[in-house]
Amino acid sequence: MGRPSKHHTAPVGNQIEQVRSDQGLSRGELADLVGVHYQTMGYLERGEYNPSLELALKISRVLGTSLGNLFWLEDDGSEVAGVASEGKGGQ
Repeated sequence: MGRPSKHHTAPVGNQIEQVRSDQGLSRGELADLVGVHYQTMGYLERGEYNPSLELALKISRVLGTSLGNLFWLEDDGSEVAGVASEGKGGQ
């Protein structure tokens, strides 16, 4: 029997909706371009679902912006989240 994992999933913040709307794309259009259902894009934009690395990279590529500009770890009090939150893409 193995030890219980101490790893937990940190909340991921994003500004997909802001960047998408600034570019004049609808939620459905962006979803089609990255190959997901428009409802999935809604879950992502509201922070109800964390994207896979592959999906995050696709969204970043389609929107023409860096991964760090679109996504960041929300501050959960850990040292890693504190460092990552400095790169919120100007937020």
